[in-house]
Order: sequence, then C-alpha cells, then structure tokens
Amino acid sequence: VQLQASGGGLVQAGGSLRLSCASSGRTFSVYVAWFRQAPGKEREFVAGIAWNGGSTYYADSMKGRFTISRDNAKNTVYLQMNSLKPEDTAVYFCAARNSIVPRTKPEDFDNWGRGTQVTVSS
Repeated sequence: VQLQASGGGLVQAGGSLRLSCASSGRTFSVYVAWFRQAPGKEREFVAGIAWNGGSTYYADSMKGRFTISRDNAKNTVYLQMNSLKPEDTAVYFCAARNSIVPRTKPEDFDNWGRGTQVTVSS
C-alpha cells in the first residue's frame, strides 16, 4: 500500500482544513491512521479508521474537532479538522497497517506517506 497525504496549508485559528490520504494497492484488511509531529515533539496519534469496518478512533484532544472518514470508491481517507488551534500546527502523516486491529503507536504501522504541513496562526 502506497500512501499520499495532501491538503495541508496555513489557516487562522478557528478555521478548518481537510486532509486527504490517497492509497494504492490492496486496501481491504488495512487500518489507516493520521499522526502528527510538531517540531521538537514525538509523533502522536490523531485518529484512525478501519478500512472495511468503518470503526473510528480518536486521540482525546481531537474528539469533537476532528473527523476521520473514508471513501472506498476513491481509496481515500480524510481528516476533517475544525476549530483549529495554534497547537495543532504540525506535519501530518497518514499511515497504514496490514491489519484491521486498531493501534495508536507509530511503531505499529509499516506504511507511511509523506507528511503535509499544517500551520495554524493565532
């Protein structure tokens, strides 16, 4: 599975962005997640979705503001981010693992796309 993230950019606090993660190759039995990494910080889990089941998972700090979804016809996973805050500034990555079992640690994922920069100004 090859992944390509896009949709990042510069937005003011309170604004919204939608990130996309396009995948190629076999997509069944794949769990896809978004992570982010701010300068000087560890990569952290944002949200995840089971490709064939649709179950979703969120980091506590993102619940209610971020929504992960998928379009199977387009082989794409989305991350809708609303009410953005300056502390959401980071490089956002999408990742996949060859199992529908949900995980939140970066080391549990074996496929990574290039990140997309999200910058939220105050």
